Amino acid sequence: MERVVQFTGPRHVEIAEHARAALPPGHLRVRTRYSGISAGTELTAYRGTNPYLTRTWDPEARLFREGAAGIEYPVAGWGYSEVGEVVEVSPELDGMPGLPVTGDLIWGIWGHRSEGVVPAERVVGHTLPAGLDPLAGAFARVGAIAYNAVLGGDIHLGEDVAVFGQGVIGLLTTRLAQLSGARVTAVDAFDVRLDTARRYGAHATLNARTDQVAERVREATGGLGADLAIEISGAYPALHEALRSVAVGGRVVASGFYQGDGAGLRLGDEFHHNRVQLVCSQIGGVPPQLSGRWSVDRLQRTFLRLVAEGQVDVTSLVSHVVPAADAADAYVLLDERPAEALQVVLEF
Repeated sequence: MERVVQFTGPRHVEIAEHARAALPPGHLRVRTRYSGISAGTELTAYRGTNPYLTRTWDPEARLFREGAAGIEYPVAGWGYSEVGEVVEVSPELDGMPGLPVTGDLIWGIWGHRSEGVVPAERVVGHTLPAGLDPLAGAFARVGAIAYNAVLGGDIHLGEDVAVFGQGVIGLLTTRLAQLSGARVTAVDAFDVRLDTARRYGAHATLNARTDQVAERVREATGGLGADLAIEISGAYPALHEALRSVAVGGRVVASGFYQGDGAGLRLGDEFHHNRVQLVCSQIGGVPPQLSGRWSVDRLQRTFLRLVAEGQVDVTSLVSHVVPAADAADAYVLLDERPAEALQVVLEF
């Protein structure tokens, strides 16, 4: 039997069991070892705020349509950060270049389920680098999200960059921005995360609840403001403060998954008067100017290479490894006590 984590309604989680499906041509079967929970996108489905629950995405028009839901409860297998062992390969794929073989540990996306049946083309080149802790493979996607935001920011050596939000993706953004030559100010509402940000390369830290963030950033930059701000938390007030923090003509990369109406975001204020460039970063694609050389798959592979080379530490961000049977407890933790957790991983 296959076990699948599913949301049966807002804030309701259960483990469903299904009969094991036959392996179709062109696919691999992967036995899951670890599956990382996204504290951003996944919680929108868990809480019932995800736009797909009330509207339908039209991929041709690139618009959301009102009147029907794109997904409905139960929402099954929502994860996107999996690591597992290949246990079966469709026989006609034998000899396909770059394809993992039986026994290989691979990373990819097949959701919070005990086994994944994955199209071969989606896992070519996804064998875990030798010597890498399998837990690290669960960071390929979240690392790529951070990497994409940094590339979208077009950081230049010596620039001042403020990173808003120091959850897992924010901390990785802080590290990657620092590796790119920036002097980083990390912003978050939790001091425990700011402590981690300093270890990840932040030059300075600011508490969003107690510090006047934009004013402090301008003081630290001689009144100019940051060259770039990256907003990764998905909170509208944080995006507004990011817009306030950058210099005239500065850049803000919005990489969070914002929900509902933009309460707390006032685009007639600093955004308008300082002619701020607002750029969206979303993991469905790379910055358009880089699309000839970069792809989402390259982002993921390069990030894991940086981890394997010791330039980015990810395993220390794992705060909880939770048996898949206790998945409901993991979501309660992330939803109600976010200061107590960073990366929560389900173990199958």
